[in-house]
Amino acid sequence: MSILIKNGRIWDGERFFRGDILTEDDRIAEIAPHIDAAAKYIYDAQSMTVTPGLVDTHIHIRGISSDSFGISAEMACLPFGVTAACDAGGGHGSHVAFSRSAVKSVVFADSCVANNHLNPLVTRRNLALYGKYAVGIKMFYDIGTKKKIWDITPLQEVCAFAREHGVKVLVHCNHSPTSMVSIVEALAPGDILTHIYHGGENNCLEDDFAAFRLAREKGVVLDSGFAGHVHTDFSVLRKSVEAGFLPDTISTDLTQSSAYKRGGRYGLPMAMSMARTAGMEEEAIFRAVTSTPAKALGQSWGRLEVGGTADIAVLDYTNEPFSLTDKAGSVLESSMGYRCKLTVADGVVLFRD
Repeated sequence: MSILIKNGRIWDGERFFRGDILTEDDRIAEIAPHIDAAAKYIYDAQSMTVTPGLVDTHIHIRGISSDSFGISAEMACLPFGVTAACDAGGGHGSHVAFSRSAVKSVVFADSCVANNHLNPLVTRRNLALYGKYAVGIKMFYDIGTKKKIWDITPLQEVCAFAREHGVKVLVHCNHSPTSMVSIVEALAPGDILTHIYHGGENNCLEDDFAAFRLAREKGVVLDSGFAGHVHTDFSVLRKSVEAGFLPDTISTDLTQSSAYKRGGRYGLPMAMSMARTAGMEEEAIFRAVTSTPAKALGQSWGRLEVGGTADIAVLDYTNEPFSLTDKAGSVLESSMGYRCKLTVADGVVLFRD
C-alpha cells in the first residue's frame, strides 16, 4: 500500500525539519515540504513527531530469551513505535524466532559463567543458536546471580572470547563486584555497558564520572537500560545528565513482567519521557532511540531516507503521565510524556492509537 504522512515534524535520524513522507510498498518514495499524492492511507501528523521506527537496544523477547522472562516482540514493540530491537541475553531459542516476527531484531547471546569463569563451550553453543542474528554476547556481571561472580576474571574471559569470535560484548553492570572503571577498561570500542545509572556501590558517580570519561575515550557505548525504576537510581540519572553524561542509547530492558506495569504504559516512549524529565534535550533523545542504537548494533535501521525501508513511528508529546519511585525512594514523574500514535513497518500500518 501507499502511505502519506503529512504536516509532521520529521526526525530523519540526524535532524528535525517539517514536511511530508510518502511510502510505496515497503520503501520511502518521497520526503518533501509538501506532497500531494493519492495515497491509499493518509495520516495527519500535525503537532507530532515523525521518526524512523524506534530501536530498543535492550529488551527480552519470547523465543529468544526464556518463555518465563521474554515477551512477545509484537506486544513489546509495535504499540510503542519500535520496529527493531535487540534481545539482551538469548539462550533459549533459535534463529527461527527472528523470521517469524514483524519486528526486526538481533541478539546478544547469553554467556555461560559459573564459579567466576566462562564456560566457552556453552557460550559458543549459545552464539551458534542464532547464526547471523547474533551480534555479540552478554555478560551478567552481577554478584546477585547464582553464577558466583566475585572479581574481574570472568568479564576479562568473556571479552577475550568475544574478540576471538569477532563479536561485541554487552555488560549488565548493576551490583557488579568491581568498579565501573575496571569494567570499561576490560571492554573494547563498540562494546556496550547497560544499566549505567544504577545506584549502590560501584556506580558511575565514583571519581567524578571516571568510568564515563573513559568510555567516551575508548568508544564504549553507554546504554540506559532503564528497566523503569528497577536498574535506575533517579538521583544518579539526574546528576549524570546535569554533568553532561548522557546515554548513547536509551533502552527499556522490557520483559513480560514490566510492560504496562511500571507507573504508566512502560515501553520505549516512556523511557524517552524519563530521559526528557531528567533534563535531556529532544535531539539527544531521538538520536538515542534511532540512528545511534542502529549503528551500535551494526544495522541500517534508524533513518528516514528516500529509497530506505518504510519503518516509521509517529509520536506525540501529550498528556501521558507516569510516576516511578526508585529503590532509594526518589521519584521521577511527569504529567506529560511521549505516546506512540502510529507504527509502520515495511510499509504496512501495524499499530494505530
